[in-house]
Amino acid sequence: MTMTTVVACPEPEERSQAEVDERESERGLATAEYAIATLGAAAFAGALMAILKGGDVKAMLTSLIQSALSTG
Repeated sequence: MTMTTVVACPEPEERSQAEVDERESERGLATAEYAIATLGAAAFAGALMAILKGGDVKAMLTSLIQSALSTG
């Protein structure tokens, strides 16, 4: 006995040339958006590192951690 599997494939949608052109023009947008978000995150991390390396912030964080560890 032979079994046959039939898969129903929908017909491709008919799109106008304007719709196809619009989709093609937006093809790289997602990649560009990810690149901009990555650059923004890197810039934010750099600014945060510069702030945290400052003497005042470092002393404040050190005293905060020491007080948290000594209270027990």
